[in-house]
Amino acid sequence: MINYFGLTFNEMGIGKIELVVIGSVILLFPIIFVYASINLDTKGIFEWMMEKPNDWIGRK
Repeated sequence: MINYFGLTFNEMGIGKIELVVIGSVILLFPIIFVYASINLDTKGIFEWMMEKPNDWIGRK
C-alpha cells in the first residue's frame, strides 16, 4: 500500500515573497555560475601569474 504525503507552500509557511526569492535564485545562479566559470579559466590565471612570478610566490 502506497501512501502519498504532501503539503502546500502555504502550509509550510512559504509565502509569495519567499517564492519570488527562491525562483529568482534558481534562475540567476546557473547564469552567474557559467559567467564566473568562463572568467576563471586555468590558462588565463596561469598566464597572469607568470607575468610577475615573484609577486605571487610570497616574495615582496
